[in-house]
Amino acid sequence: MLKLKAAELRNTIPSKEHLDEIKKNRRDIYFVLDNVLDTYNVGGIFRLADAIGVSKVFLCGETETPPNPRIKKASINTTEWVAWQYFADAKTAISNIKNQIPKIQIIAVEQNKASVPYAQIDYRLPLALVVGNETTGVSKETLKKCDFIAEIPMWGVNRSLNVIISLGIVSYEAVKKL
Repeated sequence: MLKLKAAELRNTIPSKEHLDEIKKNRRDIYFVLDNVLDTYNVGGIFRLADAIGVSKVFLCGETETPPNPRIKKASINTTEWVAWQYFADAKTAISNIKNQIPKIQIIAVEQNKASVPYAQIDYRLPLALVVGNETTGVSKETLKKCDFIAEIPMWGVNRSLNVIISLGIVSYEAVKKL
């Protein structure tokens, strides 16, 4: 297994040929961040998006956007090759996505009375996964625009997981089922 030091990870810049190959292999999957405030979470989500092969990340509301040194550090420069777009709010982003990508499945990752266990969802492409603010979650207006609300069961004392952990669990489950 190749082990890189932190500085080596942050300075890894793919060649044009490698970037072209990466872009060719992107999946029809999108991440929507609804007011995710922690820049390290945003950077980590870019890193996850690269690992999964996500086509685009939508940064919405008060979510910080690149260039930002904390996002850059946490993303290990993946903001340079994962496409992203900013919208004033997630509700507008989802409307835009639905207009551009017909039949897209929109799934929020959230604890809600209407949620279903994430492992029971029949994921299909194209797919957008929506995550929300670290404290308040996905906004009610945004949840209304989603086809499903996926919930991760919690068996311990803690009642929630970090936003990037939740998105990682659900996105890998979706990819496994596609």
